[in-house]
Amino acid sequence: MVARLGGIRKAAKWLDRDHAVVSRHLRMIETWSGVKLVERTPVGVALTDKGRWYHEAVSLALDNIAHATLDLLNHGQHNRLVIWSSPGFALHWLSRHLTQFEKKIPGLDIEVRPVDSEPDFASHQADLHIRFISNYQNELDDNPLLRHETIAEAEIIAVTGETYLAKHPAIETPADLINHQLLHESGFENWIAWLKAHGVAADGKVDGPRLWQGHLTMDAAEHGNGIALSNTLVAREELNEGALINIGKDNPAFEPKIGQYVLVARRDRWNDSLVRRFRSWLKRRVSRDLA
Repeated sequence: MVARLGGIRKAAKWLDRDHAVVSRHLRMIETWSGVKLVERTPVGVALTDKGRWYHEAVSLALDNIAHATLDLLNHGQHNRLVIWSSPGFALHWLSRHLTQFEKKIPGLDIEVRPVDSEPDFASHQADLHIRFISNYQNELDDNPLLRHETIAEAEIIAVTGETYLAKHPAIETPADLINHQLLHESGFENWIAWLKAHGVAADGKVDGPRLWQGHLTMDAAEHGNGIALSNTLVAREELNEGALINIGKDNPAFEPKIGQYVLVARRDRWNDSLVRRFRSWLKRRVSRDLA
């Protein structure tokens, strides 16, 4: 902890111990080994070369023990399933259908976490991760410890509400969008990549509010506050009800751009009963909606 947190007091606070106790144990290791592990500096402690080598070796061993223990405990949790999901899919699709899966497995303990980040599968932060990647922008990491499967394809579209279209100039081509109020998630990258895929150079030409998550940009678009990027699966109900309008629908200038929802899990758990059953159910249910 001293090495990881960069100080004896920080380590003591994390361990809920007095800093003098931690310092004493550190001196005992140095006395026992006959090797100086840390150097005191005006800003704290720093590892010596020997201390850095020892820390790396011991940390690796302790991490292996921790991960093996988590693996062992996880094998005993036959009815627990932790799913990380892209926020838009979690809110607009998964939360509306998950009860159907729960009814199939009595006593199921399921947890869904809507996040844009990726879980640490080695530490069992999640059993499954549902993420969205565009065919023109993202690629999956080639991790040999993980396995993935495409569960659905959906067109990535520009959407807004009828009130916005009524108050602003007509949109005939993707290039026209640069002069409109575009709604962004954490940054401008998604819009820039989508426009580039349509042959529009948009670097430095787009701006607008950043709302951080797709369901917030969709909500703002629905209320006439701008134009958001979504996809035909997440926005399905809103499109059918007319709350959102697909700006490029039936317009050949808006060539379809496809994205994929991908299910990721540890390779050694891919065929675990609960993982396999959820994967099978998810593919069938999504396919029915897309049909």
